[in-house]
Amino acid sequence: MDTLAQLRAGRLAGATRIDLSCGLTEFPREVFDLADSLEVLNLSGNALETLPDDLHRLRRLRVLFCSDNRFTTLPESIGRCNGLDIVGFKANRIRTVPANALPPSLRWLILTDNEIEELPDSLGACTRMQKLMLAGNRLRTLPDSMARFEQLELLRISANRFETLPGWLSSLPRLSWLACAGNPFDTQAEDAAIVAQSVPHVDWSELTLGEKLGEGASGVIHRATLGADSRPVAVKLFKGAVTSDGWPHSEMAASIAAGAHPTLIAAQSRIDGHPEGTEGLVMALVDPAFATLAGSPSLASCTRDVYAEEAKWTAGEAMRIARDIASAMQHLHARGILHGDLYAHNILWHAQGGGRLGDFGAAWLTGALDARQTQAFQALEVRAFGCLLEELLDRCIDVPAPEAATLKDRCLHPDAAARPTFAEALSILQRHALQP
Repeated sequence: MDTLAQLRAGRLAGATRIDLSCGLTEFPREVFDLADSLEVLNLSGNALETLPDDLHRLRRLRVLFCSDNRFTTLPESIGRCNGLDIVGFKANRIRTVPANALPPSLRWLILTDNEIEELPDSLGACTRMQKLMLAGNRLRTLPDSMARFEQLELLRISANRFETLPGWLSSLPRLSWLACAGNPFDTQAEDAAIVAQSVPHVDWSELTLGEKLGEGASGVIHRATLGADSRPVAVKLFKGAVTSDGWPHSEMAASIAAGAHPTLIAAQSRIDGHPEGTEGLVMALVDPAFATLAGSPSLASCTRDVYAEEAKWTAGEAMRIARDIASAMQHLHARGILHGDLYAHNILWHAQGGGRLGDFGAAWLTGALDARQTQAFQALEVRAFGCLLEELLDRCIDVPAPEAATLKDRCLHPDAAARPTFAEALSILQRHALQP
């Protein structure tokens, strides 16, 4: 983390990125001394309410983060920064988004956890938009101008006030990752209440918590033991606050509704009696030999995962991973669940053990949708699977079967109606996957 003293002393001259989180109440004018070099400006975690009108003087600026501040209006000066790719104003107090505050160059916009009731039609001019994060606001509609978003791949509108979803949403040709839980149209709460009665409940006193295995936006996962026989399990304790994907209780509902499946990391039971009232789930403890398939998207990759240089596998292994994930997705769709985040970074794999799909943070239930809508939104997830299959094939050390590339192309077809179902994809992959 950079310091204001360093900036004012000129020790950050020539910097392409600066991160200032030091209780700022005013924009430090010394930032303009970096106008010829600065590309990434992170002012998150301060007490800012405004940005300067001449922000566009930072002519090389591509990324601006101002999350966790005190903005009530998205600054109009942002709209004059013609080179901006990424803008993030998560967890402010924003109620108003002026029409001229959005530069058409935007590729990734984060307005999660604010108080926005309406977005301007001018948003539709941002035709490069690939990733749009709007969870945790007060939106009832989206601008119809967004129907022109032919590049949009990821959209988060969970935890808002939508009573219906826009009719054009499922026809966007590249949309692959959609989160909608926690809206009035969604019967998830009612469905979850019914489903919750059919899963075991474990008292907190029966669990012994061990080391932390991981932490995400919605909660913390620990190794634990259960019962008198000290059975090894994993425990996820939810944080309770809205995340970029939506409400943690929506994740819990989807995890419970998913049920058991051999290639799915889902809930086994709910936790009762936590001393602080924290909600939690007990899950199977995955063999530590399994590793995460890839890292999350970067600022540069935007919507696509980042793989380690050494991430390579045989065509048979790739097909087995794809087969296992297709099987998990077929199971979820049959139970009326959309995963919303079908990504390699949510998959654990092992050369002998295949693939395991987890993380229901963006998942939502389709109970409120009719059959046509359900099929259309399921087709979005088939495109996400096509992206995964493309990544797997690109990293094969030998030549995959021609049918694999054909399946990938069909999954990525811009017309959702032309994409296969997961049942069809699974039948193809089963013929080419490396058997255990």
